[in-house]
Amino acid sequence: MSQLATGPVKRGTGRIVVFALVVVLLYAGAVFAYWSLSGSARELDSPDFGDGSETVVLVTITGIKTLDNKVDAKVLVIPEDGLTDQRLDVLNTDLSVRLYPWNTLGDMNFPAGASPAEVSTTIDVSGDPTTWPLDSYTTDPISADVLVGEGDEREFEPARVEIEAAIQGWDISSESVPPSPQSYSHEGDEAVQLTFRRALGPLAFDIGICLVLILLPTLALYTSLKVYRGKKEFQMPFLTWYAAMLFAIVPLRNILPGAPPPGAWIDILLVMWVILGLVAAMVVYVVVWNKRID
Repeated sequence: MSQLATGPVKRGTGRIVVFALVVVLLYAGAVFAYWSLSGSARELDSPDFGDGSETVVLVTITGIKTLDNKVDAKVLVIPEDGLTDQRLDVLNTDLSVRLYPWNTLGDMNFPAGASPAEVSTTIDVSGDPTTWPLDSYTTDPISADVLVGEGDEREFEPARVEIEAAIQGWDISSESVPPSPQSYSHEGDEAVQLTFRRALGPLAFDIGICLVLILLPTLALYTSLKVYRGKKEFQMPFLTWYAAMLFAIVPLRNILPGAPPPGAWIDILLVMWVILGLVAAMVVYVVVWNKRID
């Protein structure tokens, strides 16, 4: 008799161990996959500052504001050797950088007698944030002119633009394109166009949260319909469980990387239907409570 009793216990313990191992392996696999995908975000190659024979304008992209369709940038001029005092390593004439497309600062001035310092600005990008998480953003052709000298005696000189960009969670690619017609460019000059797309790591996390949102009303409707059809016993705590899931929707939606703007497709096609599904499950459960509980 004791051997018969211990048999089911051993089988039950074995199932628990197997289930725990499966959960641990799935968790470890998910962590490893996210870590691998997060490290695969593409960055631009290191900038080429040249050999001092030409002026280089270094544009460093530091962040992206998807809701404003802008990227944050820092601009630094690296002048050719003839524009600097080699002994003091300072500019020997006033310089102004005019960046295309137009930015929030207009001409960026670098005075004579000082070493050039980075100037912060923003650059417009085109893209649709409501298509999150598959949204992408593209800049206009980025080029620059340098105005050398003071007052009306200033002269335009073309400058080569180098881009440095690395934003956590974004794939960044560049393409050489013809410069803006407004720039003081010579035949054969090129501008740089940047494209920003979400990296696979944050994208996988976004999709995972969306699947969780879909699973919540599915479980709620499944349990409530089982009770409604009399296949499961009515349990009052289920109502509080439904309410807790209902109030978890907004926090889950707002922790998404680069949370989409209100009214994006996810609110209409997913969040709204998740809320309606949970409310429907609560209504069914209240109907059962009203019929069966005295």
